[in-house]
Amino acid sequence: MKENDVFIKNLVLSNEFSRYVLEHPEFGKKIPKNAQVVLLPDDDPELAQINLRLAEKQREKGQPQVHVRFKGLAPARSRLVKPAISTRVA
Repeated sequence: MKENDVFIKNLVLSNEFSRYVLEHPEFGKKIPKNAQVVLLPDDDPELAQINLRLAEKQREKGQPQVHVRFKGLAPARSRLVKPAISTRVA
């Protein structure tokens, strides 16, 4: 997998993980302070392995490491509320 692909996938996963923790604060409370969070998607085993390798390289001595496994992402959907269209003819 190309480095840019790994970056983009992890950017999306990090955003979704942050959103999940904001919506489920009890989940976030289980993560120790200063922990390294490693996102491991079951639907992308190649990315999961890459994330494990990267995490080991970047982990600080004595730093707790938390593995977050998940099945995948639900389909993205719009969050627009009651959009309206107006057409203008020149």
